[in-house]
Amino acid sequence: MDTAKLFVNGKSQAVRLPKRYRFEGSEVYVKKVSGGVLLLPKDSSVWDVWEKNLSKYKTPFMTEREQPAQQQERETLNNVFD
Repeated sequence: MDTAKLFVNGKSQAVRLPKRYRFEGSEVYVKKVSGGVLLLPKDSSVWDVWEKNLSKYKTPFMTEREQPAQQQERETLNNVFD
């Protein structure tokens, strides 16, 4: 697993990413998640990132499954990074 360097810039903590993890643009979305922090490019929508990653799978990975009797109430993806 690769590592990144942490440093202080003014009153903020910053992360120096290895070259292979560089982002396009000047901003990223940041979200605290269980066990860490998630960074996503801000210049593309969450849906673009999802679709790009989904295309990595050659065959459907959930072709059939049992559906729950009641649908869960969840936060929409559009509000995740607000």
